[in-house]
Amino acid sequence: MYKKQMKFQKIVCFLMLVASAIVFIYSLGLLTDLYDSLYLTMTDLEDLSATTVEGSQIYYVMQGYDPETNAFTNPNFNSLLTIAGIGLIIINLILFITCTHSRRKYYIGNFVSVALSTISSIAVSVWAITSIAGYKEQFLKIDFEALKAHAELWGTSYSDSTFWFDASLVVFGLLLLATVLLVVNLVLKLIVMKKEQRLIGSRKDVRA
Repeated sequence: MYKKQMKFQKIVCFLMLVASAIVFIYSLGLLTDLYDSLYLTMTDLEDLSATTVEGSQIYYVMQGYDPETNAFTNPNFNSLLTIAGIGLIIINLILFITCTHSRRKYYIGNFVSVALSTISSIAVSVWAITSIAGYKEQFLKIDFEALKAHAELWGTSYSDSTFWFDASLVVFGLLLLATVLLVVNLVLKLIVMKKEQRLIGSRKDVRA
């Protein structure tokens, strides 16, 4: 069990790092389709309420635009998601700095790094999934008939796909799965450590 657990903890730590990198990459592509199809529907970039397609402001809403005040007064979700992705990568690198992926026995630093990784991953996932679900609802309120007409008239891109919104479930589902495995690994590590301690104790008793 010892060798299998050591191999498992290495795989899990790498999986956490890969999942964090995917979150970062996802944040960079999230607005791609929205930019291609919605950006040119704005007739006045100084006044984003002026658009040829109702609801197309969602591209800017995800960057902090508030339609009610017609100003950028909300947090920039897309930038925050990118920062969160970078933050997750840094936090999960701590798993390697503390040798959580290779250490035979865990110490305080290992427990702290696992706790940081677990809490941050769950917090970011819940925040991102709920936020993106809300943005998806706003996206679906776009006047797609007007958007299609605009695309045909000006030769711009047209997309009514929710792919990038739906992909969040896969991206953060992977992150949450990796997080669960990280916690499972910690439990297994505690079990292995206790068994080793008992084995060492029994050997001492035999020698005595």
